[in-house]
Amino acid sequence: MGKKFVIVVAILLLSLMALAGCGNITEGKDYTIPLIDLENKPEGLDSKYDYLFDERTIVDPENTTDYLAHPDSVLIKDASGSLNTIMTMFPEGHGKGNVKVRISTDKGKSYAQSSEIKVPASWAKSQETPTVYRLIFNKDNIPSSDDKLIMISGNPKWHNDLKTKKNGFNASISSDEGKTWTEFETFYGREYFSWWQSYKVFDAIVAMSSLTRLKDPTTHEWKDEWMGLFHDRNWNCYKTILSFDSNGKMNWSYPEKYFNNEYNNYRKIQKKSNMCEVEVIRSEGGEGNELCLITRSNSKKINSLISFSFDEGKTWSEPVEVPASLNGERHKAEWVKDGDNWRLFITFRSIERSLDKIAKYAPDLKSTGWMSEGWIAWVGDWDDLKNGTEGDYRVKLAHTYLGDETAPQRSANADTGYCGNVVFDDGTIVTSSYGRFGEWDENEKRYVNSQKTYILSKRVNLKDLDAIVDYFR
Repeated sequence: MGKKFVIVVAILLLSLMALAGCGNITEGKDYTIPLIDLENKPEGLDSKYDYLFDERTIVDPENTTDYLAHPDSVLIKDASGSLNTIMTMFPEGHGKGNVKVRISTDKGKSYAQSSEIKVPASWAKSQETPTVYRLIFNKDNIPSSDDKLIMISGNPKWHNDLKTKKNGFNASISSDEGKTWTEFETFYGREYFSWWQSYKVFDAIVAMSSLTRLKDPTTHEWKDEWMGLFHDRNWNCYKTILSFDSNGKMNWSYPEKYFNNEYNNYRKIQKKSNMCEVEVIRSEGGEGNELCLITRSNSKKINSLISFSFDEGKTWSEPVEVPASLNGERHKAEWVKDGDNWRLFITFRSIERSLDKIAKYAPDLKSTGWMSEGWIAWVGDWDDLKNGTEGDYRVKLAHTYLGDETAPQRSANADTGYCGNVVFDDGTIVTSSYGRFGEWDENEKRYVNSQKTYILSKRVNLKDLDAIVDYFR
């Protein structure tokens, strides 16, 4: 009898230890700042704000497939040399697939295929979400004729595809504002390692989730180096430094773990959160000397994590959870000038962990411990990030239909986010994402639920959002 009691106690202790190490599940809370719902136009609103609610531009209107996803965008120069054209890229499928390119010359009001853009043949076999960035080389960090564009795509082992093998990451370069591109060059894949070292091949997922131009940590002068981040299937997060030799040849440093090394020992929380898809933001409108990273916590047992660096990503502060208002996945951040100040516009896939909120809006999902409000933007400033405050407000940009909903609801389909965001000098923000946004029904004169997933673009301006936020308090 005594032996059985000891065994039972031992099992209970082991269970409690397992639960303690199984994610340190924190209590999910709801945010308290306003949510501007662009599917819900208030009565009596001035008509000059109608575009926020009524405009919705399909990025690839000629598409006939049922699923497009994961766009990214960059501003490119027009004939005058000004950054007035949007280039948006996305795969024909979930992550992997032929990469398509669409152009907008009217600030996101319409998109089209451009005969001037020559897409390399290797992009047809892209294996992961494409990411695109502008590389600026001059000491003032101002776009010039020396700029390059870079498109990067990982080569992970897809768990549901026996034909794919992990193979590092690919990158292509354009030196003519996206008109022509080099074919994919593969880094740290199977050809880099000897056959007996195949276990070292990098399983690069969402490469590069961020690409940040670096400064000299002592003089704070700009360097022609960029820090790229990606993760693998074991929730290891890596950084690799991009540079170019005197002949313009692209080089990437050997990827190294940046949250689990001699300087930063955060592996425990990294694993508990299933940390991935990290965004990096530079302070002071992108010109400062402090970096901030925001993570996706894929376990959904704790909120997204946030951490800061004062030495260009060598060391990071101990990560802490963000407020509920900023919790989500695949954050994409842009600075927006507001008078003499800078504000942040951060898009992401919302993850809501308040059990009371789930019980109210999505009771069928209560057992999962989370629901989503879909495609969300957060508006706040650097002090909010530093101090852990909630920010100014959130914006639900468009509803992503879940199940057989007949109209937009508070809960939404989480298969969205991964945005391409650009900001124009006049403050216009154009953000593009993917999701089940519905299709136009001529009889009902509205968008109705459908199974089709496509890329949608929305235009907003912080001055206009500020002007209408009181309608949503």
